[in-house]
Amino acid sequence: MPLVRVEMLKGKSTEYKKTILDCIHEGLVEALGVEDWDRFQRINEYEKGNFEFPSFKSENFMIVELVLFPGRTKEQKEAAIETITAKLAERLAIDKGDVFMVISEPPLENWGIGGRQK
Repeated sequence: MPLVRVEMLKGKSTEYKKTILDCIHEGLVEALGVEDWDRFQRINEYEKGNFEFPSFKSENFMIVELVLFPGRTKEQKEAAIETITAKLAERLAIDKGDVFMVISEPPLENWGIGGRQK
């Protein structure tokens, strides 16, 4: 059950944002074997004054946070990062250097689903 959060500048079209979410989800399905229905994603958009990043990054810069159940191998996580980044580059011409991704794996005891601790 991955939780996905994308943070980026405001101003992109609904179609562009949907493509971002599709690229991420497809990468998770391919690299981690996530079920196709397992899609909990959101995009947070910021005005320029509220989203700071290095000047050598473009206006397409984004931070992608993936929160996963623990247990994936280093190789699986590497594949997810590479696959997602490649899809964003291919489908939206986002420079790979403009994708900053972090994966967190809280212990199962820190997950609550349907009112129950996982």
